[in-house]
Amino acid sequence: MGPLRFTYVTYLESRAERVWAAITDAEQSVRYWGHRNTSDWQVGSRWEHRQADGDGTADVVGTVLESSPPTRLRFTWASPSGAGPGGPSEVSFTMRAHGPIVRLTLVHDGLADEAEREALAHGWSAVLANLKTFLETGHALAVPPWEVPD
Repeated sequence: MGPLRFTYVTYLESRAERVWAAITDAEQSVRYWGHRNTSDWQVGSRWEHRQADGDGTADVVGTVLESSPPTRLRFTWASPSGAGPGGPSEVSFTMRAHGPIVRLTLVHDGLADEAEREALAHGWSAVLANLKTFLETGHALAVPPWEVPD
């Protein structure tokens, strides 16, 4: 992919199967992300990141490139109106279990510029903090972390 990449690693007290389900199940993703991730998660299938409030508009769309439950998921990431100047970017989640914990690695690759990388870094950090809280406590953070001002 392109030259700019964002990588985030976190550790969760969970099982890889639960992490996979939280990312891929629309009703779980809405609880910590505020969007429903919808797809059948088969390679070549479309996925959509749909708003939970309002009419369910897809903010982000893409194609599933790799789907190996519960350890690896990779898909393209683009605006519904079309990809940016460098084409769609690519997101991968890798879940590696180690006893009672999982190391979750997110890589968002092929970013157009530093401004896009910084915006996505802010967003991903908030989403993954909320995912960790959701999986470890059963509920998301009291305030969506992406709403916290800089």
